[in-house]
Amino acid sequence: MTVGETSAMIAAMDPLLDPLLYVFKSGGEVPARAQLFASIREDEGMTHILGFHEGEFPGDAGASYRRIVLRVHSALDGVGLTAAVSTALAREDIACNIVAAFHHDHVFVPAQRASDAMHILAALQRTQQPR
Repeated sequence: MTVGETSAMIAAMDPLLDPLLYVFKSGGEVPARAQLFASIREDEGMTHILGFHEGEFPGDAGASYRRIVLRVHSALDGVGLTAAVSTALAREDIACNIVAAFHHDHVFVPAQRASDAMHILAALQRTQQPR
């Protein structure tokens, strides 16, 4: 069921941490070992969001991201979910990049802050639970 009311989306977001490490790559070929999450065409060129298993991550793992899936089926015209999520993370100085898709929103956070982000989102979700 699609949820569109702000507090209902937050209450049902049910965040799940993806085990893969992600990198945002501009242009070029997608490596064979990468799991392509998304490709986005911008005026400056293509951006690929690529997932790797931990032992296969190319380069500095400190430059990697983790994906948190908000498992609520949020309405595309729903208002406030991404704002609430980004604001809660910003309060704790955690950068986030949010990709909205048809069924779910996907929050990319620096890998080293993923656990902190999960705690923050769980606390945010609890603020909207019936008492």
